[in-house]
Amino acid sequence: MTYNVQIKVMPLKDLLDPQGKAVMSGLQNLGLSGVEDVRVGKHITLRIDAETEEAAKQIADEASKKLLANPVMEFYEIEMIN
Repeated sequence: MTYNVQIKVMPLKDLLDPQGKAVMSGLQNLGLSGVEDVRVGKHITLRIDAETEEAAKQIADEASKKLLANPVMEFYEIEMIN
């Protein structure tokens, strides 16, 4: 069976996010006020062929740990989608 999985990868909250700071500066330069903080991450969608939903989650988790996220600087969340 084929499963669709979304993986959200974001910088750890305690670390500086240079991309987020650049976007924040750009918003301010455009005169857009009211934005207090910006964090920039990655949104990854995988189509996984697996026996069960749990097996698909396990594959997504392994991919995230080994390739998609840097655990020193980022955290990730996995979501099954229809």
